[in-house]
Amino acid sequence: MARHGGFPNGGMPGSMNNLMKQAQKMQKQMAEQAKEFETKEFTAAAGGGAVSVTVSGKREITAVKIDPGAVDPEDVEMLQDLIMAAANEALRQMEEANQAMVGKFTGGLGGSLPF
Repeated sequence: MARHGGFPNGGMPGSMNNLMKQAQKMQKQMAEQAKEFETKEFTAAAGGGAVSVTVSGKREITAVKIDPGAVDPEDVEMLQDLIMAAANEALRQMEEANQAMVGKFTGGLGGSLPF
C-alpha cells in the first residue's frame, strides 16, 4: 500500500535541508557578484570617438570625455546627440552584462521557478 503524503526513504527532510543550503549559497554568490558588478565600468563612444561616456554597474555616469573639435557653438544639438548616443550605448552594454550575470544564476529560468 502506498504511503500518502510521504516521501520515499524519508527523503524530504534531508533534501529540503540540502535545497535550503544550496539556495543560501546561491544567494551569497549572487550578492557577491552584484557587489563586484557595481565596481565594473562600461565605456561607449559616439561620433568616431569625439564623445565617450563611462557608466558604472551602479547605473551612474562616471566619466564624460569630449574632443574639443566636437564643440561647435553653432551646432550644440550635435554635441548633445553624441553625448546621449554614447551614454545610451554604455548603459546598454552595462545592462547586457548584468543580464548575462543574472542568467548564470537563474539558468535561463527567466525568473520563474521550476515547480
